Amino acid sequence: MSQFFQIHPDNPQLRLIKQAANIIHGGGIVALPTDSCYALVCHLDDKSAVERLRRIRGVDDKHHLTLLCRDLSEIAQYARVDNRQYRLLKAATPGPFTFILEATKEVPRRLSHPSRKTIGLRVPENTIAHVLLDELGQPLIGTTLILPDESDPLTDPDEVRDRLERQVELVIDGGACHLEPTTVIDLTGEEPELIRQGRGDASMFGL
Repeated sequence: MSQFFQIHPDNPQLRLIKQAANIIHGGGIVALPTDSCYALVCHLDDKSAVERLRRIRGVDDKHHLTLLCRDLSEIAQYARVDNRQYRLLKAATPGPFTFILEATKEVPRRLSHPSRKTIGLRVPENTIAHVLLDELGQPLIGTTLILPDESDPLTDPDEVRDRLERQVELVIDGGACHLEPTTVIDLTGEEPELIRQGRGDASMFGL
């Protein structure tokens, strides 16, 4: 049975944030709000938690999971970023975008795309997510909370709790989120490529 924390979206209770971080350190999967919709997250280095997250989401190892980072300096640890890519990232972060970039050796092999050696990264503009990342001191691995055989993400914390209370260790209620997932932009080629149109405005990339 999952725990359920009601956390203030603008002024998160540090006591609950610390408890959430401890749950993640202990191998737990957490459903939390972001600046797009709810996401499932777990510890970057916990292989069994990552495999469980993929099972809940119904995706295989060819599906990009996303590293949720605090800022651009953290992104540079996990992805190879040239000056052109950095300028694009700086203009769009934090915000509702996920970027596909070439992974560095810091990324565990099981988290990068098996054939392309790429990784999805984002810097969410959400206070709860940001304070939790600060408390952890490292990125979270995550994925949009869309359940198998469904096309729409879950955005209401009570529905998340009802449907996942036996599969995740914690649901963070930070209020209802947006209906749209992140906009996914592939930056590995010579020009940005739109992979998924979501909440972020892709026109800033000329798309």
